[in-house]
Amino acid sequence: MGSISSYFERLCGQKEKGEEERCVRGNDRPFNLSKNYANNAIKTSKYNLFTFLPLNLFEQFQRLANAYFLFLMILQIIPQVSSLSWFTTAVPLVLVLSITAVKDASDDINRHRSDNQVNKRTVSVLIDGQLRSETWMNVQVGDIIKLESNHFVTADILLLSSSEPLNVVYIETAELDGETNLKVKQALTVTGGMGDDTDALAAFRGEAHCEPPNNRLDKFKGTLTVDGQTYSLDNDKVLLRGCTLRNTEWCFGLVLFGGPDTKLMQNSGKTIFKRTSIDHLMNVLVLCIFGFLALMCTFMTIGNAIWEVKEGSVFTAFIPREEGIAIGLSSFLIFWSYVIVLNTVVPISLYVSVEMIRLGNSFFINWDRKMYYPKSDTPAKARTTTLNEELGQIKYIFSDKTGTLTQNIMTFNKCSINGRTYGDLYDFAGQRVEITEKTQRVDFSWNQMADPTFYFHDYGLAEIVREGNPEAQDFFRLLALCHTVMPEEKQEGTLNYQAQSPDEGALVTAARNFGFVFRSRTPETITVVEMGRSVTYELLAVLDFNNVRKRMSVIVRSPDGKITLYCKGADTIIFERLHPSCNKLNDVTTRHLNEYAGDGLRTLVLAYKDLDETYMGRWKERHHEASTAMDGREERLDELYEEIERDMMLMGATAVEDKLQDGVPQTIEQLNKADIKLWVLTGDKQETAENIGYSCNMLREEMKEIFVIAANSAEGVKEELQNARMKMCPEASEEVSVKKAHAGLFWLKKTKTVQDDTVDGEYGLIINGHSLAFALEKNLKLEFLRMACMCQTVICCRVTPLQKAQVVQLVKKYKQAVTLAIGDGANDVSMIKAAHIGVGISGQEGMQAVLASDFSFAQFRYLQRLLLVHGRWGYLRMCKFLRYFFYKNFTFTFVQFWYAFFCGFSAQTVYDEWFITLYNLVYAALPVLGMGLFEQDVNDRWSLHHPQLYTPGQLNMYFSKKAFLRGMFHSWYSSFILFFIPRAAMYDTVRDDGKDIADYQSFALLAQTCLLLVVNAQVCLDTLYWTAVNQFFVWGSLAAYFAITFTMYSNGMFLIFTSAFPFIGAARNSLNQPNVWLTIFLASLLCVLPVVAYRFVLVQLCPTINDKVRYKFRKEALPAPAPRRPPTRRIRTRRSGYAFSHSQGYGALVTSRKFLLRPRTRPSPFAHTDSPLAQNEPQHYRSITEEPKGPQSPPHV
Repeated sequence: MGSISSYFERLCGQKEKGEEERCVRGNDRPFNLSKNYANNAIKTSKYNLFTFLPLNLFEQFQRLANAYFLFLMILQIIPQVSSLSWFTTAVPLVLVLSITAVKDASDDINRHRSDNQVNKRTVSVLIDGQLRSETWMNVQVGDIIKLESNHFVTADILLLSSSEPLNVVYIETAELDGETNLKVKQALTVTGGMGDDTDALAAFRGEAHCEPPNNRLDKFKGTLTVDGQTYSLDNDKVLLRGCTLRNTEWCFGLVLFGGPDTKLMQNSGKTIFKRTSIDHLMNVLVLCIFGFLALMCTFMTIGNAIWEVKEGSVFTAFIPREEGIAIGLSSFLIFWSYVIVLNTVVPISLYVSVEMIRLGNSFFINWDRKMYYPKSDTPAKARTTTLNEELGQIKYIFSDKTGTLTQNIMTFNKCSINGRTYGDLYDFAGQRVEITEKTQRVDFSWNQMADPTFYFHDYGLAEIVREGNPEAQDFFRLLALCHTVMPEEKQEGTLNYQAQSPDEGALVTAARNFGFVFRSRTPETITVVEMGRSVTYELLAVLDFNNVRKRMSVIVRSPDGKITLYCKGADTIIFERLHPSCNKLNDVTTRHLNEYAGDGLRTLVLAYKDLDETYMGRWKERHHEASTAMDGREERLDELYEEIERDMMLMGATAVEDKLQDGVPQTIEQLNKADIKLWVLTGDKQETAENIGYSCNMLREEMKEIFVIAANSAEGVKEELQNARMKMCPEASEEVSVKKAHAGLFWLKKTKTVQDDTVDGEYGLIINGHSLAFALEKNLKLEFLRMACMCQTVICCRVTPLQKAQVVQLVKKYKQAVTLAIGDGANDVSMIKAAHIGVGISGQEGMQAVLASDFSFAQFRYLQRLLLVHGRWGYLRMCKFLRYFFYKNFTFTFVQFWYAFFCGFSAQTVYDEWFITLYNLVYAALPVLGMGLFEQDVNDRWSLHHPQLYTPGQLNMYFSKKAFLRGMFHSWYSSFILFFIPRAAMYDTVRDDGKDIADYQSFALLAQTCLLLVVNAQVCLDTLYWTAVNQFFVWGSLAAYFAITFTMYSNGMFLIFTSAFPFIGAARNSLNQPNVWLTIFLASLLCVLPVVAYRFVLVQLCPTINDKVRYKFRKEALPAPAPRRPPTRRIRTRRSGYAFSHSQGYGALVTSRKFLLRPRTRPSPFAHTDSPLAQNEPQHYRSITEEPKGPQSPPHV
């Protein structure tokens, strides 16, 4: 009962009072249990064994049609009202409810299995001074748990101690943000001293006070009180559920949040029941049908009353009226009788048929081998079966960048050394050759310590390094020395690098393969194996990176006593600090950098400077004084860094590729042709996103202008937005044009739509997170939306997960367009849930986005097939199905309407009761189901070859209120022919033997036979793609009708069930007459011929894009697959430096002299209590940004 009551509380909107602050006491379960905190069990299922039936029935009867048919079934039990048997409604209703219940039960069983799989994982929990293995679901808030390497973090825990020096741990957050590079967390010193001493940990009674459960992944505030002392807690002290412990043997933590209270589950947000636009339209249409039904029944009631007054008295001698029932009451009962008779106008089988079609189309997506990714053995998966046709109506796509458009794998692609560029291949004619997977790779077998996963194709670079070229060797020596990478060698010769960013790891790996292997480091030394010879450099200083310096330097002394400063950083920063003698080399390198940037690569410039021993001694003294100063420490250090990093000698540049997923540019081009707009919402910095935008062909040099919105105030953002709008459309009005309308059930929902402005040419928009926050405010959001929709491409940088969802909601609300969001990490979950359709990229980046998504696959390129093939087919099939379904049911019902004029409006049915029961379930169900499952206007190759075929879905051209009204008119015409032609033909007609056949039963048989043949002929006309299944369904349905009819109208059935089968002999007496078959042929011809003529004229005079492509489809061969085009090189002046983190680096950490004070089970290379980590400075992973020398306009042609 608890589940049921809580369910109804949720329906009524009742919420529990939220906590304001969380107080957790270590190793004190009674205290923590008294707070009623959630345990660590998660539950995503809806039902259990006892609540399934009542809750599921309650949900199903919330659907208007189901409740309506339950009401009809109750009416049919009343003899005075019903002219039909109760089973005509009960059988279809029970079947529909049963099929839906089985589907819901299957879905919920899968959710139960998923929950159990997670809840029954085990972890070591400290209980009564001993470590015991417990399932995750039994972990309570306040417990102390032990995690081991490569284990998932069980709950949101406060890190207490670890196996590493300084109590740091390395974690992978792929499940949270899609990033595979390692992050560092560090425990407080006061708790780190407990180590793995279970007695000390069991005696720990610290009390943590922190914020209540929330979904902010990057923020945490709290305090820890131990022995009366209070310590500050921030995000660097907390490990979140969903992370994975890496390169750390063990760690202990205090559980702060469990299960549904964890940030991972909180960030998943409330699951929104998504419904398609066709679902909403169907609800409106069903409501209109109810009104139309009531109108028809009222008309019949009035007609019955008039007939009873004028004609009814004549028949009382034959059919006496029941006592106590006057004409008024009789007419009232007739109203409800006609509600029953005409109920087929609201088809009960509609919803179950729709669900079956959606389920079938979902299987087609799951089975599509062209969306299967063999490298990770990942097929495409439709995780919901209710949104298939919505895939054919997408207008806006919102995409993450890292891991979605890119592989999140950095590779050393090209470099420039002493004025010569390496990495490109050229043929004998001097033309650049495209590098593919089949291109021959450089053989690094001469280097036993080379990384086997590293690929390079330019043999020239390897040759000059092996020949001893001093510039090339110095280049890779710099890459092997100037970094803060941590090496780990678990086995002899097997090196693993722990890098702050994948860019920096890629550069060190490149140096390793070209013979300069970074092997190990201590606070005072760096050991590098240079061309097979181990060399140890004395590390004199690390001039660390920060967001202002945008560069990093190390000062080392070689074994021969030579002191050298090695520096790498952003090009604009390094070029300002070069010696004048480098001007010529500077020009050549700048040209190379422009080429690299044109290819979308991340660039860094390398430089060096030889230092004098005397000068270095004086500089170190001043450096020591500055680093120990109490006031102005940072400023004094910056001055010293500026002084020593002058007059450097240029060495070259590196180009690292954040590899795009295969087929991304081609996919985006196809989507653009389909008039689908793509917005990129990323947490990366502007330069990164901009480079990827060019690589993906989202941003192009041909664009008239690319606007960058980067103001730091609301007024500044408004001014920049208005200036950009005026440039694109000078004649546009100042005020945003908003169209107001009413929609939804009863037309109570008010909608506002921002109208599009006409723009000449293509434009791009780039906006950062700070400016976006102002742009999303109430007074600016419509101006932002108006301006953004005028642009072909929109890129939002540095955005939070909340801002991603807000942008999606803004477009949904004010553009009334169907949206799709695609991402790969937990930071994309809110965006995925906010959009009409959410797509998760599955693979190495984590599964949180996939779990929250409606569809998932492994590569972004599969999106074009999902939309342009499966989505378009799904929309086409659903629209054709609905048009035909309403046609056949209205035709069926209108024949009853015409018959009422000839039966005194007595609610007598024109059909046999069994025909009424089986019409929608057997006779007319399978042909339309076959069309809804297999229909396609053109095949998949032509669908991809002509993306313009997608446009009709965006405009709702295939099914709308107008299409519904046209279908009603078509049904009215068909029903008129199907009633009056048989009536005229049967009137006063005799058999060929002279006997009379103009009886009610013969007419009913003739009318229903004509009806069934016509609706089957109509489905044949509507079907463009014939399969064996379609043929079987059409001919099988007709065969089933005649077989069942002859069986039910036989003498045997009448003798066994006399009252149930009264039409004895009607079939064999009627269908053996030639005039009956001539009547059937004439009625069918008059129904079908106008449709054929109308469609012929329409195709000739006003052909649609589908008609034109289908004409080509019949005349031409299959289009060949699109050829692979080599990437075009762009020349741009905007470049970006990378390969650094976004915050303070590890310089202080790697030079610490305290890293060996607490040896653990295995030595680790660093420790420093005064490090940025120890000082609780945030360790976000960022890259260098570029600061131009002067004002710089966005690139334009």
